[in-house]
Amino acid sequence: MWCIHCEDKPDSIELRQQTRPSHVEYLGGFDVRVGGPLINEDGEMCGSCIMLEAPDRAAAEAFAENDPYNKAGLFARVSIQEFKTVFWPQ
Repeated sequence: MWCIHCEDKPDSIELRQQTRPSHVEYLGGFDVRVGGPLINEDGEMCGSCIMLEAPDRAAAEAFAENDPYNKAGLFARVSIQEFKTVFWPQ
């Protein structure tokens, strides 16, 4: 599994809102285990965190690169880190 952590560019909430429908549709084509917006101290969306099941880093990178948010230029920074689940309460 891969953790994709994305930070929005400053003052980009309008771009995020405009692009959200295509982003959500895009997510539906992948094995996203959990995902959602990051929230800043003012309660505003400021990024995204997605836990993606993918076979390898190249697949996770391709996913992040083709995300409509990324293609629209929303993100200032994207990091991808492999993640191992050891605790998942049901």
